[in-house]
Amino acid sequence: MRTTVVGLVTPHLLRVVDLAHEAQKGVNVNFHLQDAVSRSMADMADQFNAPVLSAAYVEGLQNFAAQAPRAQVEYIGVLQAAAEAARRLRRD
Repeated sequence: MRTTVVGLVTPHLLRVVDLAHEAQKGVNVNFHLQDAVSRSMADMADQFNAPVLSAAYVEGLQNFAAQAPRAQVEYIGVLQAAAEAARRLRRD
């Protein structure tokens, strides 16, 4: 079986999307969000193509936020916060 960028990044994206759905319901997910992004970036950092994976992760988060209905303010905010946190971790 061949491993792809999409296959490696998708589970990490879905974790954040799940948290965004919870935030839309009124749940405070800040701690869990920071933990999920940190763990995802650490997991991807161990791969030989880490720069590609982390870029795909940030891009995926931004795309989910861009495609969300504007009325889902909390959902979008969580995705944008995750993308920003991932960008900061890429630079560290």
